[in-house]
Amino acid sequence: MIHMTETTASAAGSWRELLGRDYLGATVVLAGGVAIYAINEFITMSLLPSAVADIGGARLYAWVTTVYLVASVTAATTVGPILTRFGPRTSYLGALLSFAAGSALCTLAPSMPLLLVGRVVQGLAGGVLAGLGYAVISAALPDRLWTRASAVVSAMWGIGTLVGPATGGLFAQFGLWRGGFGLLAVLAVVMSLLVPLALPARPEPGTQAAPGTRIPVRSLLLLGLAALAVSAAAIPHDAAAIAGLLSVGVVLVALFVVVDRRSTAAVLPRKAFRAGPLKWIYLTLGLLMAATMVDMYVPLFGQRLGALAPVVAGFLGAALSVGWTVGEIASASITNVRITVRVVAIAPLVMAAGLGVAALTQKDGAPMEVVALWALGLVVTGCGIGMAWPHLSAWAMGSVVDDPAQQAVAAAAISTVQLMCGAFGAGLAGVVVNLRMSPDAGASRSLFGLFAVLAVIGAVASYRSGRGQVRERADAVS
Repeated sequence: MIHMTETTASAAGSWRELLGRDYLGATVVLAGGVAIYAINEFITMSLLPSAVADIGGARLYAWVTTVYLVASVTAATTVGPILTRFGPRTSYLGALLSFAAGSALCTLAPSMPLLLVGRVVQGLAGGVLAGLGYAVISAALPDRLWTRASAVVSAMWGIGTLVGPATGGLFAQFGLWRGGFGLLAVLAVVMSLLVPLALPARPEPGTQAAPGTRIPVRSLLLLGLAALAVSAAAIPHDAAAIAGLLSVGVVLVALFVVVDRRSTAAVLPRKAFRAGPLKWIYLTLGLLMAATMVDMYVPLFGQRLGALAPVVAGFLGAALSVGWTVGEIASASITNVRITVRVVAIAPLVMAAGLGVAALTQKDGAPMEVVALWALGLVVTGCGIGMAWPHLSAWAMGSVVDDPAQQAVAAAAISTVQLMCGAFGAGLAGVVVNLRMSPDAGASRSLFGLFAVLAVIGAVASYRSGRGQVRERADAVS
């Protein structure tokens, strides 16, 4: 038996290998699809204040993100069947061109309801793009590269949250919010031209093709209805109605757990319902993602509280992404298993600290030095999720490595949990902000404070996620 040293080279590939000739094509494909999805999600945050001022629909503010994420979750679960039937090239082309169509509809929308329709189309196409990213990781790359490949995917989210808000802020600065959506349509079309050069029509011989699993319709229906119930709670002013809708969301999540556990076509792998760390891994991923959705309101609060120009508010919204990218790249390079377990365990507390700083710096008429402290809090928040995300993703995929069919489910579930918990976070943020008559400093403090508590709760799950990881890695290479 070969015993693992905690820094053994065989247990972790290198960046040179991932970006070398053998795997560069797959890396570019998974990064590009997720990048356009992420840029779209975060450019919208900067464009929304200007869009609402132009076409109205302020109480539907959070729905612009929620319907997009719910549609994305639904579409992400179809990645396996789509790849099996159409192959990588056609799958990517279809998703990119559909995304371009949805972006064009957003560009031309004369009212908030039609903008929401465009966002649904974007979400359906974007969910396939996001799901294809993880499908490429688990199907085309050896497991020793999963952590670094997951970091590349996470980096695309970081890039998206940097490029998206900044670009959206520039368009909003000049009163051209429709041009931001138009740019997304152009980018999707341009990227589609590269697909035939980068992807084969069918999976290459020797690679693991996506399995043609059935879509977990019942589980997804329950999750989608739960997210919509939470989002709907942001609309009424009546406290009883808000509490009732939030309670409905909790009940639907509980029903999802029961149904998914018994279903043969499930969102989560079977091992997530057994003893072991997998369920805690997904819970940590979900809580961390939900907590980041405070970023949705940062450009709005930057303009309202700090009197920032739209372009500057857009850069403020990008502060979280800076920490996210720095944290994940540094963390993904750690190969000592014991250290990674400790890093993941404290990551939610780092997020909570950053959100706490942001909460304490919210005030009307904030001077630039206070805004700078706010930005610092957002950077620290991003570092928290970046520290944990690549390791949690690799742990989730590696937890069922002995079962290829369940491994595909485990990989797809990462994207599903990420998107759905993002939708829950967006809906909850809308509830908190809309409890006030206007998005003022009190609403902002409540938002950041509540999500800091959410991150603290995530620390319990992150600690449980790391239990047994050292032993499992030793068994895997012995």
